[in-house]
Amino acid sequence: MGELFQTLVDGMTALTHWLYGITLSIGVPSYALAIIILTFLLKLVLFPLTQKQMTSMKRMQEIQPKIKEIQERYKNKDPKKMQQKIMDLYKEHNVNPMAGCLPILIQMPILIALYRSLLHIEFIDVEHAGFFWINSLADKDPFFILPVLAGVTTYMQTRLTSSTTDQTQRVMLYMMPIFIAWISTTVPSGLVLYWVTFNILSFIQQYFVNKQIEQVKEGAPSK
Repeated sequence: MGELFQTLVDGMTALTHWLYGITLSIGVPSYALAIIILTFLLKLVLFPLTQKQMTSMKRMQEIQPKIKEIQERYKNKDPKKMQQKIMDLYKEHNVNPMAGCLPILIQMPILIALYRSLLHIEFIDVEHAGFFWINSLADKDPFFILPVLAGVTTYMQTRLTSSTTDQTQRVMLYMMPIFIAWISTTVPSGLVLYWVTFNILSFIQQYFVNKQIEQVKEGAPSK
């Protein structure tokens, strides 16, 4: 298992160097740009899964009032019936409560591999290893700008799918960005750059998913 993971780390390092080579060939040598391109490529590969995840999460948000109504009606009377009613509601609205798990599970090894890669990476040219105010993407952000952006973009992306009427989701809406911002102060800035870029792309994707769902609702015949 350890050898398999090390192969993934080595592959991530090789891919980062290769993408840097592309930036070099087009006249804008930059490891930061290489990481941004890497994020675009990963987002493209995960697009079908994240599209399904985002659609399901948005629909889940919309049926939260109905779920709460079912819970209040049956939780003390018939918990088994309550679960069945909720499952029927999921089926009726084509919602999969587990849809959000797979993209996250796929991303975790990639995040860890990129983290380990950046910790030990030997840049081909250290002059191209920085990012504006950061001397090296292997270092932490000295001014905490990227960690703040990580928190802000996490909030923006989560806000599009979180229900402000659900207490748990409301707490997560504010606590998760704070947690992500804190974690981002402890890891290489290249990893945080990846996270910020991924969040921005996810925000754009979720925005269009939400618009598409709204258009379908507006075009659907009233019951």
